[in-house]
Amino acid sequence: MGTINRRFAIIAHDLCIVALAWAMAYLVRYNFSVLSIEWQPVVQMLPVVMLAQGLVFWSIGLHRGLWRFASIPDLWNIIRAALLGALAVGLALFLFNRMEGVPRIALAVYPALLILLLSAPRLAYRMWRDRGLAVHAAAIGKRVLILGAGRAGEMLARDIRRDNEYLLMGFLDDNPQLKGTKIHGLPVLGSTARLAHVLDTLAVDVVIIAITSASSTQIRHVVEACEQAKVQFRILPRMQDLMSGLVSLKDVREVAIDDLLGREPVSLDWCAISAGLAGKVVLVSGAGGSIGAELCRQIARLKPASLILFERCEFNLYSIDMELRARHPDLVLHACLGDVCDRSGVDYVLSAHRPEVIFHAAAYKHVPMLQTQAREAVRNNVLGTKTLALAADKYGCSTFVMISTDKAVNPANIMGTSKRAAEIFCQMLDRCSATRYITVRFGNVLGSAGSVVPLFQQQIAAGGPVTVTHPDITRYFMTIPEACQLIMQSAALGKGGEIFVLNMGEPVKIRYLAEQMIRLSGKIPGEDIKITYTGLRPGEKLYEELFHRQEGLSETGHEKIFLAQSREVAWDFLNEVIDGMERSSQEYDDVQCISFLKMLVPEMDDPLAKTDGIALPSPVISKVLEFKRGNRSDAKES
Repeated sequence: MGTINRRFAIIAHDLCIVALAWAMAYLVRYNFSVLSIEWQPVVQMLPVVMLAQGLVFWSIGLHRGLWRFASIPDLWNIIRAALLGALAVGLALFLFNRMEGVPRIALAVYPALLILLLSAPRLAYRMWRDRGLAVHAAAIGKRVLILGAGRAGEMLARDIRRDNEYLLMGFLDDNPQLKGTKIHGLPVLGSTARLAHVLDTLAVDVVIIAITSASSTQIRHVVEACEQAKVQFRILPRMQDLMSGLVSLKDVREVAIDDLLGREPVSLDWCAISAGLAGKVVLVSGAGGSIGAELCRQIARLKPASLILFERCEFNLYSIDMELRARHPDLVLHACLGDVCDRSGVDYVLSAHRPEVIFHAAAYKHVPMLQTQAREAVRNNVLGTKTLALAADKYGCSTFVMISTDKAVNPANIMGTSKRAAEIFCQMLDRCSATRYITVRFGNVLGSAGSVVPLFQQQIAAGGPVTVTHPDITRYFMTIPEACQLIMQSAALGKGGEIFVLNMGEPVKIRYLAEQMIRLSGKIPGEDIKITYTGLRPGEKLYEELFHRQEGLSETGHEKIFLAQSREVAWDFLNEVIDGMERSSQEYDDVQCISFLKMLVPEMDDPLAKTDGIALPSPVISKVLEFKRGNRSDAKES
């Protein structure tokens, strides 16, 4: 009822303004000489004027605008309504009395007066409301600084000014053209490099990062400055996460570890990816795991003919199946309980559904646990891969993508060695099969099941201590969506037999990761939450490597995907070793399983003795590739 009454009040106000503007138009025409005007015909024409103008107001929806939020779009609606109304009034008066007694100047002046008289009350009301909210916010004492004066920052400022909890102090932005300017009356105080100085000067309470394309390095600098000044900080979602394109106060969230360790948005050839998956029957093994589930989400958006979820954990399979059915009701889904080690089960699923593309994400990956259970690592990671890969060949699958790990390079543990053995089998099988066997190798993914991030979160929630194995241990990290998108891109690039290495960026010290996660929880590392060093676990390296020196490295069509040249293994020898693994597995002989793994992957050794692997951050990789390109050019010239 309140909304209806408010709209009637607005309509009544606007119609009164029409009458006032019409009368003032005559006053302007006669130089404000009231006695010179014949008011009787003016009053007689007024109902016609109000009816014609009122119909235009209604059709444009002028009564629906909220005065509290009056802005440029509202002004544009008023201008349109006044100009179109003047035409409608002229036409109506022509039909009414052939415009007898209507001065042409009055008809021309009328829309200008109408625009002024309709805009002024709306603007005055908004200024009064904003002033009241600002006084209230100042009393509360929440002082906010926005980093980023672009579209997101401007929209966020508008939302904050409509709220009554914060007092905006201004913006910081790296665009030099904006320095000294004002947005919504708020100053742009300089670049983000001045953040520490501004925090000290203005006594800011909250910093909101509204740079939706901010890199992780920029976010880290902001977080460090805020932590030193003991100022709260919040962030808007990244641009690729803002599906609606609208930015509002409710989108502001706490900075997550993904923001600090994540990287630039991935540029993908979606046409090539879609061409390889759209309209195809796709199977994902390990569909309930972190990587497998995200792969299913990404693939489902590309409208495959059907998607087969192959998973041995009933609850995980149920969860991803229900999620996909809710998000994609038209997608043909087949949820299949099964184990890649079960040859009969794999044969049945592949013969029944005939997948054209398989993403093999099923694997054991917990390094310390597998270190004492070699038989399980061999059975699942090697023999399971062999079973699924051979079935892909048998049932005419066109593409088989095996998801591997950086731990397969110079493996110092059972898990990495088993994954390297699986890589070798897929590479060699590619040479005698019509199926394209592609391997994608990458490091840790943030937030995946069993990774260090959930462990640290649990330890911090429990009050600590946070356990780190070694002060200098480093790992590569990327987000789950980024990893899955690059896996699909690799599948589109591969012709068969390749090992694609994802550019993981700079390695991150686990100690730094722990410290940042503690700070993001609002605690101080070493004081509120202790960090203890437990020593390297069995099979654990200080650092991981992305490719073996003998594999070489070359570019692909994508800046974040490199190609490691595969090392050949004789097919007969490979089959003999795999057969030996199968016998040892059936006999549950861990020692023999390890012996056969070392026969196939002789580089398996002590992690601290490794010197022949290559773990290069992205700038160094670029220099290596430039050097190789230069050598190739010199060779061609000679």
